[in-house]
Amino acid sequence: MKVKVFDESHESDLENSINNFLEDFDGEIIDIKYQVAISVFSEEQIYCFSAMIIYN
Repeated sequence: MKVKVFDESHESDLENSINNFLEDFDGEIIDIKYQVAISVFSEEQIYCFSAMIIYN
């Protein structure tokens, strides 16, 4: 069993990263975990979109 972690600052970048990984993927996906984190720096909101794919 292995994991692959993705971390992007935009949702579309996360989608692209995962889709690129899955294009050539030849295995069994066991689970995908998704998370969004938000923080505030000064007056700016910073988003972090992440996903972890667990696979064989």
